Order: sequence, then C-alpha cells, then structure tokens
Amino acid sequence: MKFLRRLLNGPCSHRFSWPRVGAYGQHYQVCIRCGMVFAYDWELMRRTGPLPAEKQPSET
Repeated sequence: MKFLRRLLNGPCSHRFSWPRVGAYGQHYQVCIRCGMVFAYDWELMRRTGPLPAEKQPSET
C-alpha cells in the first residue's frame, strides 16, 4: 500500500518522528507520512540515510 501511495502521490516531503532507539541500540527516525526508516547518528544529531528493509528495527 505504501508503494502504491508513493507512486500516485509522487515523492514524499518527509516529516520525521523524534529519533528512536532500536532493540540493538541503533538510532533511527521514521517518516510519519510515508513510513520510510532512516538511520540517525546521535552524536552528529542528523539522519545518515535510508535503512534497507533487512536492517530496519522491528516494532516489538
């Protein structure tokens, strides 16, 4: 569904959640519009790039 929405609406103008910490200590942010997950560098206080699906934290 996210893919179809992204295809029909064009590129997302991302709006991000507050940085979160995954189960293994990695920091990340989630776009609240499209759901893309981005790595976050806590020391530099910025996003470093999108995370591939296999490295995304689980919602448990």
